Amino acid sequence: MRRSGAWLAVRALEAVGVRYTFGIPGVHNTEIYDELRASDQIEPILVTHEQNAAFMADAVSRTTGSIGCAVIVPAAGTTNAMSGIGEAYLDGIPMLVISGGIRRDTGKAYQLHDIDQRKLVAAVTKAAFVVDRHEHVVDTIYRAYDIATAGEPGPVFVEIASDVLLFVEDCEPVRPYQPSATSPDPDPELVAKAAGMLAAAKRPGLYLGWGARGASAELTKIAERFSAPVATTLQGLSVFDAAHPLHTGMGFGPSAVPAARNAFNGCDCLLAVGVRFSELGTASYGLPVPQALIHVDINRGVFDKNYPAALAIEADAQRFSRALLDAVGASALSPRSSVVTGIAADKQAYRKQWTARTRDDKVSPGIFFRELSQKLGEDAFVVADDGNHTFLTAELLPMHRPAHFISPTDFNCMGYAVPAAIATKLANPDEQVVAIVGDGGFLMSGLEIITANKYGIAPVFFVFNDGELGQIAQFQAVPLKHKTCTVLGDVRFEGIAKATGAGYFRLENDAAVPDVLGAALDEAKLGKPIIVDVNIDYSKKSAFTEGVIKVNFSRFPLRQKARLVGRALKRHTIG
Repeated sequence: MRRSGAWLAVRALEAVGVRYTFGIPGVHNTEIYDELRASDQIEPILVTHEQNAAFMADAVSRTTGSIGCAVIVPAAGTTNAMSGIGEAYLDGIPMLVISGGIRRDTGKAYQLHDIDQRKLVAAVTKAAFVVDRHEHVVDTIYRAYDIATAGEPGPVFVEIASDVLLFVEDCEPVRPYQPSATSPDPDPELVAKAAGMLAAAKRPGLYLGWGARGASAELTKIAERFSAPVATTLQGLSVFDAAHPLHTGMGFGPSAVPAARNAFNGCDCLLAVGVRFSELGTASYGLPVPQALIHVDINRGVFDKNYPAALAIEADAQRFSRALLDAVGASALSPRSSVVTGIAADKQAYRKQWTARTRDDKVSPGIFFRELSQKLGEDAFVVADDGNHTFLTAELLPMHRPAHFISPTDFNCMGYAVPAAIATKLANPDEQVVAIVGDGGFLMSGLEIITANKYGIAPVFFVFNDGELGQIAQFQAVPLKHKTCTVLGDVRFEGIAKATGAGYFRLENDAAVPDVLGAALDEAKLGKPIIVDVNIDYSKKSAFTEGVIKVNFSRFPLRQKARLVGRALKRHTIG
């Protein structure tokens, strides 16, 4: 059998279940694209920018059972894609990045795109490979897939020399892919200890992250078994159904909503599953984590980094949760009625804070999200960008299905939502997909809507338009008075819609919210991407924003506190 390296690469990608590739063809990878054209399984998607290709691959991995894959040109294509690769790396998202490479058979130096790509991507990938022989193509891609999906997932980079892609050589038949990665089973003794700690606690609580998304059903039973309130990280927002009476919200410390703060007050044993206690996940390390911390994660490297664990268990979340249920029994304890009623009352009161007053000159976040939640089905996918809107979404829009809320987290890259929503809708064509994105984030990747229009992909993009980089502008306003480089220019989003082939709606005030949201979602059903220009009111801060400011300020040395307060008073009084 005489085959090109490109043919072998595409067969290997098919074997590991790739459904879509995202990228731009160039002289070093055009042979791969020619083979992708002939694939019955993989659809290659042309993007406007390789950063967006990586975001789109990331979204496919987050919202489907297959792995996202970017196929890019070397050097400039790789550096363009690195923001998306880095997001996947820090967020624990599997991804395959396939790059063409310089020829290895000429002996010539200073070739086009001649750079050591392994060194380039070393900080944002789990592994990187260079393939310079036909016989290594298939095995390398299989190995890359195993590494990308094993343990805590992440991106893996594979460069294939262009001469390997182009030329044909005698090859062995492509062997079927056999997965080699296995998830660790929990230690039975440690599971028994965890069961004992939870049973002995008077006020246990659950804290769940993205790593727990495969164990939602089991963790719901565990929460019910111990009548324990449940909080999530931002990335894990959809892991636990927001309609459940034990759900409290994102986080549980001073930066959390009242339902979470109050329900976790006095928590004496915390079961944390699939979390890393990162800066964003803990609201600047402000969580009041009890000493009786049971920390469960597939990556042992996360234990004891920021909060010491009384019991650390390396295990897959679902396997641990099933083992714990076997150890404690599935029958629920008598619910602590005060906890359930307190959560419900606090949630109602918080919603009322955001919806009590309507505006005729702007759109109130509380009213927007109240109406959006009523118009979205429980299976809808919500994609958020990075910014002020992210935390408003987390606090005001209930999520119901695991992995149906996605957002950039630890890498925290603006520009994520537009391409990620396009890929989510591509991979889940029968589901509603909406993006919540700030005007600043939208300007970074909004032209990718051209791709959505070209392929008939129809998400709805709600652009929260306040004319500023809202989150940072808020952080500047009080202590600094001046908003330096956070005020945007005059942007005509209707013009962007026309240029990209999207439908356009302007949402001016609260009274228009129900009709505009309904019309936008209905028009998207016709197969056209929609931009909704939301005249958002950011005057009220989220609980997260207010809490993070207080937490960070409280840690400053007294002398620095005095200096910062004095500077703020001076600027706001005498300029």
